[in-house]
Amino acid sequence: MTPRFHDLIREGDGWRTLEVKTHHASPHLVTTTQRVATPSRPEGVSWGVVHRKGAVVVAPITAAGEFVLVRQERVPIRQSLWEFPAGQIDGAGEADDRTVLATAARELGEEAGYTLRADGRWERLGYFFTSAGFTDEHSHLVAAMGVEPGKRGRTPDEGEAITECHVFLRTEMLAMIDRGEIRDANTLALVARLFARGILESAFLR
Repeated sequence: MTPRFHDLIREGDGWRTLEVKTHHASPHLVTTTQRVATPSRPEGVSWGVVHRKGAVVVAPITAAGEFVLVRQERVPIRQSLWEFPAGQIDGAGEADDRTVLATAARELGEEAGYTLRADGRWERLGYFFTSAGFTDEHSHLVAAMGVEPGKRGRTPDEGEAITECHVFLRTEMLAMIDRGEIRDANTLALVARLFARGILESAFLR
């Protein structure tokens, strides 16, 4: 039986798992080869699938309309990237509002050392699939409207290497995207959703 990290992927309407071979399993991901019947291929197709926990990405926005980004070492690509704080959801099952926002608050504090102000607010912005060609990994997107430095400072996980945390104007962040300095998919997806919701262009931001 393949471990289930979440309930987001469900079968029906022509989708049916015929066979699963598990090659590797850890608390964070499972690699498999699966034979799956699809709406256009009822006889089934063989596919390599990586199951992974869902994650939460949070865009921290200060009361002055600035964005908080962290710079994190990413071992698979041998680079350090500017990113919004993000982390996996603990536990399994449906990711409800409370779970998503609790994860957002945790990562905001651990990675950036920030917290939501008393007069601030959270705004959920849906989710997206990071690379649907081979994994069910998905990231929930959250805006933290009105953050401030916390009392504890940054407390990243043992396996993380966050080398910088910096506040950027909206114009600076967009220029970094244009120059290719921000290349993290989670961050780019969240910026796009902020644009779509009108948050990024509001008078609140500079």
